[in-house]
This record gives sequence, C-alpha cells and structure tokens, in this order.
Amino acid sequence: MAFVLLNRLRRRFNLRFGKTTSVSKLNSEESENDADGAEVERQTLRYMPESVDRLLALTNFDRRELKTLYRNFKNECPNGVVNEETFKSIYCQFFPNGDADMYAHYVFRAFDSSEEDHLNFEEFAIGLSSLLRGSLVDRLQWTFRLYDINHDGYITREEMLSVIKSVYQLLGAHVKPAVSDENYLEHTDRIFTKLDVNGDGLVTMEEFCDTCSKDESIVHSMSIFDHAL
Repeated sequence: MAFVLLNRLRRRFNLRFGKTTSVSKLNSEESENDADGAEVERQTLRYMPESVDRLLALTNFDRRELKTLYRNFKNECPNGVVNEETFKSIYCQFFPNGDADMYAHYVFRAFDSSEEDHLNFEEFAIGLSSLLRGSLVDRLQWTFRLYDINHDGYITREEMLSVIKSVYQLLGAHVKPAVSDENYLEHTDRIFTKLDVNGDGLVTMEEFCDTCSKDESIVHSMSIFDHAL
C-alpha cells in the first residue's frame, strides 16, 4: 500500500541497496562511511538513539545502508530533523498534478512516532525499514497508523474517509472519471464494513491486521494506494 512512496523516497535519498560497487569506490566510500558513522554517533546526543547498534537492532538495514541513508538524510535535513512543511515540500514534488498537502500530512504523522512535530533520523529509518524490509504485519501496522489520525489506537469511519479523500485529491487529474463526495463515502463504507469485525464503529489494530491478512479482497479494494503511496 505504501510501497510506491517508499521507492520514491528511496530514490530521493539515493538508496541503492544491493547494487554492486567497484573495490576502489568501496574503499573511497569506507572513509566517508566512517565519518558518517561518527557523525551519527554525535547526533545521538540530540536526535539519535544511543548508537548505530540500536538502529541495527530496530531496523532491517545493515550498517552500510544506515550510513548511506543517514548521509543522504543529512543532505536533505542538515539540522538532523525534518519538520512537516519541509516534508510536504519534498513529498508534493512527486505529485505535481494533484493536491498532496493533506495526504503528506497524514504520512508525516505516521512516521512521527514521538509526535514532536518533526522527524528525526531514527523515526525515518524505522518507518522506512518497516515498509521496505518489514513483514506483512509490519507494513499493515504502519498503514494502520496512517489511518489512525489521532493516534488513539482506533480507526473511525471519519478517519478512514479523510485519508481516502486525501488520496483521491493526491491523484488529481489521474482519477477518471472525476470523483464525487458520494464516491468517497462508498469507497470508505465498503472497506470499513469489512474491517470493523464486531460492528462497534471502531477498527482496532488487531482487527485491521487480522482482516487484511486473511482477506485479499480488502487489500485489492485499496489498490488505489499503490498509485498514490
């Protein structure tokens, strides 16, 4: 669901995992990576976890990948964090034909696990790892956080409607025919009814992950997100 987005972010941050590299280039990069590793450690005091080893434990990236990711994160965000406006400005470049503002807001909040209104490198790396390297459950849990707008542990019908509407706005001119409010509601009701297993008007993390894991039609019905994320 959020995988096209991550491929775009991966390109944005120049991540080329698994690509063969010449020995001379590796030697050149090694000294840069050592310097980046030291910088990662220094940033620990303000925005980073206790060590790179902690990120190795929390993500599915190896040490070289983390250093590459950090170097490019630092290029985009020299002060070590990215605020929502900067995130939106980067994100909106991917979707020039639509209005990405609200959807970028929801994606930012899904990454911002500390709810401090900025992303540090740890949050970015963990979120990226969940979506690029995580299990199905990891990816579904991240997607749940995307829809759980107020982060209270539940997805309401209104929250799902808001996110779905923002996706259509994101796609803009690519959606044919034009979508009405009635279409938003129909799309939301169709998905929400399947996810709300006990019919209490709230979707829990357990309901979301369990139902999506067992019913491929739900993921298929959300296939629109493959073009948006």
